[in-house]
Amino acid sequence: MKQIRILLADDHNVMRRGLRMLLESQPEFLVVAEASDGHKAVELALAQKPDVVVLDVSMPHLSGTEAAKRICEALPATSIVMLSMHSDEGYVLRALDAGAKGYLVKSSAEGDLIDAIRAVSQGRAFFSAEISRMLVEDYVREMRARGVTDSYELLTPREREILQLLAEGKSNKDIAALLNLSLFTAETHRRNLQEKLNLHSVAELILYAVRKGVIS
Repeated sequence: MKQIRILLADDHNVMRRGLRMLLESQPEFLVVAEASDGHKAVELALAQKPDVVVLDVSMPHLSGTEAAKRICEALPATSIVMLSMHSDEGYVLRALDAGAKGYLVKSSAEGDLIDAIRAVSQGRAFFSAEISRMLVEDYVREMRARGVTDSYELLTPREREILQLLAEGKSNKDIAALLNLSLFTAETHRRNLQEKLNLHSVAELILYAVRKGVIS
């Protein structure tokens, strides 16, 4: 069994120690390094090339979001899970824009971190239940306030299928192969669904997919 190599980054020693004990209870996980600030997290990630980096959003010297961005740019095969005290949409969107695949509130880390690491190591997104619920509730409130209806019903079955694959981290090339489409056709479907939904980035696609229950 191939182990998932993990870097832990949190400036609270007690939190980091607890997370390490939790992860090392799983035989498929191997914690290869720990960092207590953002700069050290980037440095160790570049040295160790872990499969997954678990990053606290708020760290000294360099924020977790900026550290995530630098790690993702240098190591695109490494997946990021963000830990945060904050559950509002702005923090989640910034984390996703930085390249994170998972976002957990710290209060749920003990129950969710193992599943989150397994999910992101397979290229899937993962959010703690509190985050998913908040995204859905905020979206419903926004739709009501604006007096508009959701454009999801405008999507064709193929576009809905592609939305799910995009939200799961698949590239246009992956989608073309999985659905037996030409790359041009896959790209056209993607462009059409983004125009219909008024979505402009992968981060926005993922958040929309969570709100609609397409992914959890």
